[in-house]
Parts: sequence; structure tokens; C-alpha cells
Amino acid sequence: MAAGAAGVLHAAAGRPALPAAPAVSLGQARLARASTYINPVINRNFPDPSILSDRGVFYAYATNSGPNMLCARSEDLVHWSVFPEAMPILPDWAKPGRTWAPNVCAWTPGRRYVAYFTAWNRATNQQNVGVAVASLPGGPFDPIPNAAPLVEQAKEGGAIDPSCFTEDDGSRYLVWKNDGNSRGRDTWLWVQKLSPDGLSLVGTPTRLIKQDQPWEGRVVEAPTLCKHAGKYYLFYSANDYSTCRYAVGYAVASALRGPYVKPARGPWLAGTPDTCGPGGEDIVRAGDGSEWMAYHAWAHGPHTYRSMSLDALTWDADGPHLRGPSHGPMPAPPAQAFR
Repeated sequence: MAAGAAGVLHAAAGRPALPAAPAVSLGQARLARASTYINPVINRNFPDPSILSDRGVFYAYATNSGPNMLCARSEDLVHWSVFPEAMPILPDWAKPGRTWAPNVCAWTPGRRYVAYFTAWNRATNQQNVGVAVASLPGGPFDPIPNAAPLVEQAKEGGAIDPSCFTEDDGSRYLVWKNDGNSRGRDTWLWVQKLSPDGLSLVGTPTRLIKQDQPWEGRVVEAPTLCKHAGKYYLFYSANDYSTCRYAVGYAVASALRGPYVKPARGPWLAGTPDTCGPGGEDIVRAGDGSEWMAYHAWAHGPHTYRSMSLDALTWDADGPHLRGPSHGPMPAPPAQAFR
């Protein structure tokens, strides 16, 4: 993972919870409730972002860049503050250094939050999916004592990029990728139902899609599942993350477990002369119902650092549309989105 940051990260001492007020402001816009913003909104290394909306406040999580779990906080999706380590302790099975793509689900808002993350299994040397719990959205998240990885898939090359999806009836599902490209195998995106407490899986996993289009290269990854107008949309990233060929696609289905169909033969969100390798996407809904996609992109070309950008996600009869990747001033989320 590329290093480098254009912001300050407070050093963690012990196991502190996040402070209630912002600590370090990052991003281009500086005025509260700005009418416009300019990407990136987090201008430091913040790859594979996922965003949780919790009681009017937004929390973003990212692949490790020093700490195990990067976390940031915002009240308007534009101005962000990065806080100390959100998961100071890894599970016993994991060793530090490759803790990637965390995703946090509010199980009981204000009381219980479950984090799904990728970590390096010291026994198998593969990436596996783990689970941790906290009483606050910013942590500290505690791994489940004496627990094995939640998803291993050793024969499939390991497992990475977990993402939580909530169905209309409140049931939760985990979506992830088997790390086949690390072993010269196919990469599939999978889904499986979570237990009522979110700490284990129920039933059997279902394969959803794999890399089968030229633009995807050898890999599909970073799944994000959402539901719109009765259909399931599976967004994903593909190709080599370290290049400007990295991009975002999607597949659609009428049932959660598929079959999923990719409606296009090319990427849905691709790079531009100003945006290199957009990917690692996630979707968040603001209080007014508007939807926004967060994604990373290389700040100054490959092998610099991957900052976090944000653009509005809209829908019509043809499917999803993103007002991006944007590089100049864009309308900021309206004030009513945070009431």
C-alpha cells in the first residue's frame, strides 16, 4: 500500500475512544456548510474508504496506513477529521502490516457497532476476514476473543474486502472477494447471511460474479451492494489497483443472490486526466435521501497516495449515474441532508 499523507494523524495512547469534536481538518473545502467542494475531501492516504451514517454524523474507515484501522469523522461529508487508531489490537490469528478495507455496520445505533476487516493470517500467510465490536462508531473495536477468522477460503486464495448489506427486513449479509489473484486463480465476489449478532455466518456462501471482461484484468474486488427500486446493484472495482487502469463497474440482479448481469462492457467509473485509478467505492445516504459515493484515487499518479473523493450518485430508468469523477467545484450536500 502506498504511503504518504497531507494531513496530521494524532498518535494513539492506550485505547482511547474518539473525541466528540473534530481534531484535524482535511480536504479542500474549509467553510462550514460550504455551498461547493473540491475533491479530494480527504487529502491524505485513505484507500478503500467505507462510510457509516450514524445519527447525523458520518464516519469513514480505510485501509491501514500506520494504524490498523484509519477512521475519520464528518458532519457534512465534505469536512473530515482523522482520529487515532480505531482498532488498536488485532485478533490472535492476525499479524500486523496488511489490515485492509474495514467496513462498519451499526448493529444497534448508539450502542453496538460491528467492524469487518481484512487481516494477515500468521498461520497461513493469506488474507482473511475478521470481525470486531465496539460501543462507539469510532472504536476502539475489539476482536472477538479466541475466535478464528470469519472467512478464510484457503483453497480460494484467502478472503478480503468485506462489506455489510442490510436487507429490507433487517437481515444482514456479508459480501466479500476471494483473493484468487494472489494465487493465480479466479476472483469471485461472494455473499452469505450473517447471524443475528453479526459475529458468524449462516448457511452457505453464494458466488455472484468474477472477472470476465477485458477491462477488469485479472481481478474484481471491493464489492458494495445496494438496493434501488427493487433491484440489487453490486458495485465493484477491477484491474490493477496500483495503476490508472483501476476502475469501477456494477452488476444488477432481481434477487439478492443473483444471477447478476453486467449491463456494460466497460467500466462505469473510470479515470480521467485528473483522476487516476478510482476504486474502493462505498455508498452513503444522507438525511435528505440523497446518495453519495466515496472512492479513492491516486493523488498525483500511481504510487503516490490514494486520497478519498466524493460525488453525488443519482438514478434513472437506465440505472445509476455518478457526477464524477469530479475535480473542480461541485455542489456540496445541502444543509437539509444533515437534519
